[in-house]
Amino acid sequence: MALRTVCAAALRTGTDLGVNNARTFVTTAFLCKRVPPLGPMPNEEIDVKNLASVEKYRSYNRYFRQAAEARNKDVWWKTYRSYVENADPEHGAERVDIGLPYYQPCRTKEVRKRRQVMKENKKNVELERASRLRTFKIPLDQVQETWEKTTGPFHVKRLADHYGVFRDLFPMAYFLPQVTLKVCYSQDNGTHVHYGNQLTPTEAATAPQISFNAEEGSLWTLLLTCPDEHLQDNEAEYIHWLVGNIPGAAVQAGEELCHYLPPFPARGTGFHRYIYVLFKQDGPINFQENIRPLPCHSLVQRTFKTVDFYRKYQDNMTPVGLAFFQCQWDQSVTDTFHNTLNMREPVFEFIRPPVYHPPQVKYPHRQPLRYLDRYRDGKEHTYGIY
Repeated sequence: MALRTVCAAALRTGTDLGVNNARTFVTTAFLCKRVPPLGPMPNEEIDVKNLASVEKYRSYNRYFRQAAEARNKDVWWKTYRSYVENADPEHGAERVDIGLPYYQPCRTKEVRKRRQVMKENKKNVELERASRLRTFKIPLDQVQETWEKTTGPFHVKRLADHYGVFRDLFPMAYFLPQVTLKVCYSQDNGTHVHYGNQLTPTEAATAPQISFNAEEGSLWTLLLTCPDEHLQDNEAEYIHWLVGNIPGAAVQAGEELCHYLPPFPARGTGFHRYIYVLFKQDGPINFQENIRPLPCHSLVQRTFKTVDFYRKYQDNMTPVGLAFFQCQWDQSVTDTFHNTLNMREPVFEFIRPPVYHPPQVKYPHRQPLRYLDRYRDGKEHTYGIY
């Protein structure tokens, strides 16, 4: 019996080995019959085994010229890129700068000024002593001012691109926020609007204080909009505040086209972006077509599109300032929907009702030991441990 089992196992092993060899042969034959590429592969003519025989470029100009010829050459592996460009015409398209022109300061003057400052600091005995004793304090106000004048606008633009501000407000366009826009909702607790920080609707319930550097006799337009808040149209916005023909930096003296409305992000929709955009006017503008009734508590009348507003007045105004914050639902939003907008509050999440417990009895009959846990006030329960 044992001999018969050993022979059967040997025969089975041989059969399995033959099947595996046959599968390997079929796979090899199938791979050999693969369809060749549509054309020559990149750098196929180079002999990688003998790189010493490859002709050297010997100069950067020659390399750049041959690289440009290779890039412009019509080859088969570029078809996928053309397919993507045909499917999405805006893929890789260059955006338009609609802001004020940026004048790069002279590098030589900056270096000369920096060397002069370093020379004066080396002669300052008190500065040297404070640095040696590690008691030197850097004035943060001067650091903030220097940042706003040098790299601040580029950092703000990068943040706006990260949060999709230009994509949703100005499609295929952008601007460099060269005017620092300071928005403060409360002086007591320092509720300021920066570039994507989080605030609550309760903190932004009233109109903030706006400040920015403005020349005497200049006119400005201030806009507060939300591209994530519209309840029916994904491409539309709700305007929360619009003030035009602002003389200097006095926002209170401007023409209020739409009064301030606090944020009302619907429950269950996450964080919404609330964006302040500051426009600089070339002169007085007639905004009669954009005036909303006072008070304006209709969401239909507050439906807005920033790109359409800018296209209408693009010859007379230029975006120069930007600030935005994020906000999500809290209890004050319910009050805004019910009392201010006079409508039912939309809810986009399931609110689980509390578990119902019958009134507690003094002497429970045939109840488990943890019967009293359902009536305890604390969050931590002791199931059966008394």
